[in-house]
Amino acid sequence: MMRAVVAINGEAEVRQVPEPVVEPNMILVRTICSAISPGTEIEMKKRAGETPVSLGYSAVGTVLQTGEGVTHVRPGDRVACYGAPYVKHAELLAVPKALAVPLPDSLSAEEAAFVGLGAIAIHGLRQAELQFGSKVTVVGLGILGQLTCQIAEAAGYRVYALDLLKERCSMLRRSGLQTVFASYEELEASLRTDYLVEGADAVILCAGGGGAELLNRSLGWLRDRGRIVIVGDMHAELSRELMFAKEAELRIARAGGPGRYDAAYEQDGVDYPVGFVRWTEGRNMYEYIRLLGERKIDVMPLISKKLPVDRAGEAYESYLSAPKETLGVLLTY
Repeated sequence: MMRAVVAINGEAEVRQVPEPVVEPNMILVRTICSAISPGTEIEMKKRAGETPVSLGYSAVGTVLQTGEGVTHVRPGDRVACYGAPYVKHAELLAVPKALAVPLPDSLSAEEAAFVGLGAIAIHGLRQAELQFGSKVTVVGLGILGQLTCQIAEAAGYRVYALDLLKERCSMLRRSGLQTVFASYEELEASLRTDYLVEGADAVILCAGGGGAELLNRSLGWLRDRGRIVIVGDMHAELSRELMFAKEAELRIARAGGPGRYDAAYEQDGVDYPVGFVRWTEGRNMYEYIRLLGERKIDVMPLISKKLPVDRAGEAYESYLSAPKETLGVLLTY
């Protein structure tokens, strides 16, 4: 048996659960630390009833054993892992080979543990189909929005960021980005006075909750034929008239990229040919690790606290009790 975090009756608890079994194309990992994804996990916790639900989907650990068909890592290697139901807040993980990326010695386990959110941020930007010099507005500067902005800046996009919490805006400015705004009016004024074409090529929504007002306001920020990409947990209610006026496009970013929820890719280890699917969720994970390794992005300032897994309930509560001070939280094992 091993310790794992589950949601039950609206609360997060640590329980003893059976250890995973290693199968072909799988890797057995002893967890070093795992990252909480607040948007997804807090909502799952809130909705949980009497049947326990596993929480978590992003972690770093040490390889203990590899199944048949695994060649890119070996016992003793550190790997970053992503993807429920394989990856969770638990002491041991059985991870498909496509969802485990080896770490260079230069990277800490803490910064690599956010690989799931990194892959999600990268896929959201890919869904926007931006080019060098494109303007992108990122709304919602929690841990996912912060990563999205840093990655967009590293890619050469012109980034405009918005969050109504000034503390989160200040944190992003400390990463070097200055076009960060704490009100709709400030953002809109900046987009209007740009010396190039007014408006953004894409708006990426990393916020959650009811989306009608924000979505329709976002349409006003777009250039003609721009895109809105929903990354956060948001309801999509749009004005047809506003979309028609811009011939705007609405897209959803599904997790970390192509391959997510595909049993052939994840369980059976059948990769997509790169000539047909350039960026799978696994390749997006590699890109996040590459950006960290080349110091193009900096995650360490985003880590608000590290807590032992036995204090998981306290970790989730911190997002509700101190939202201004809490961005990234890690559980350690």
